[in-house]
Amino acid sequence: MSTSAATDVEDARSGVIRVQVISLWTAAAFGVVLLIAFVAFPGFFPPMPPDLSPEQVASFYAENAAMIRFSMITYNLCAIMLLPFFMVIVVQMKRMTTQSHALAYCYLTAVVSGATIFALADIFYLVAAFRPQRSPELVQLLNDLAWITLVAPVGMVVAANLLLAAAIYFDTGRNPAPRPVFPRWVGHFAVLTALAMAPAAAAAVFHTGPLAWDGVVSFWLRFLAFALFLLVMFVVLRKTVRRQAIDEGIAG
Repeated sequence: MSTSAATDVEDARSGVIRVQVISLWTAAAFGVVLLIAFVAFPGFFPPMPPDLSPEQVASFYAENAAMIRFSMITYNLCAIMLLPFFMVIVVQMKRMTTQSHALAYCYLTAVVSGATIFALADIFYLVAAFRPQRSPELVQLLNDLAWITLVAPVGMVVAANLLLAAAIYFDTGRNPAPRPVFPRWVGHFAVLTALAMAPAAAAAVFHTGPLAWDGVVSFWLRFLAFALFLLVMFVVLRKTVRRQAIDEGIAG
């Protein structure tokens, strides 16, 4: 290989590493913004119970319209910036040589589907706050749509975590380094995350108790499991990308 061609290959590899690092830190920065929006939403502390009367729901939106709009517009603009984080996972899954890229592309599809559902929940909250003077029954309907869409559709994130775990379990190593891309414990962690989030699907059925959309299982366990997954995988991905750079001779 000529010197020029070798330089081009090295530059391309450096670019791949650089983009992954930027993607991770971009997601971290926007994650802080999203945390602020989460805390600012007046309906999360504590979560609004499903059994509120239409008049109580309408009163909530009338009294808190400004903060609801702030939180949901922030989510609408910034939540999409978590996608680069998940795309780094996809890139690393594609590096696994002991399985086809099918699992990586399925993971990508599941993540994008979940992001779309989350965006719909934002819209329902915003529509409910757009005209809080509507009939209380209509405001309650929009509120039900928002909460159930936010909490209950966990099939995509459960599938994504199981797909990640399957890819890790199939991966036994690759060249130039004879080791898996992710440690095996990450697969176990992904399965536990999926199991922790799966019960939230029942939020579309229960009005009270731990499985209702405001319950300790459907709401708090679901979102804490997701937040912990982001935090742990951020650390894991930083180490994995660094190791990739070393294995490919880009970093010492």
